[in-house]
Amino acid sequence: MEQNWGIFLAYAGVAVAVLFAGYGSAFGVGLAGQAASGVVTEDPGKFGKSVILAALPGTQGIYGFVIGMLMFTKLSGAEQLTVLQGLQYLIAGFPIGIVGWLSGIWQGRVVVASMGILAKRPEESTKGIIYAGMVETYAILAFVISFFLVNNIR
Repeated sequence: MEQNWGIFLAYAGVAVAVLFAGYGSAFGVGLAGQAASGVVTEDPGKFGKSVILAALPGTQGIYGFVIGMLMFTKLSGAEQLTVLQGLQYLIAGFPIGIVGWLSGIWQGRVVVASMGILAKRPEESTKGIIYAGMVETYAILAFVISFFLVNNIR
């Protein structure tokens, strides 16, 4: 029975990493896409720059997916898994899952504001990318910690 709980907890860790980070990205990209649609309605020539901005919150979901796949790959050959090992996988999913969720939403909000820069001063739109990148930093840090945690499970 303990082996089953270990596997269950490990797969819960995969789900935490992928689902939460993916939700944050979907929410953030959704917000950004709504704002981008307004900008492009006024000036279709700003489509290219708006797509770059709108795509930025999507990276958190990618980070969560990579950690989830890393965990899944490590689990695919496991015949036995203790509850402690399962808990380690679960805990390893939390940094990118939670930070990816929240930073995806907040990055989407920053991108919405940055669409105002694009709408009024398109030559300054790089500044909006920099603002959004500042939020990205914390998703990257969470990704690195989750990566180290997963690779430290024996």
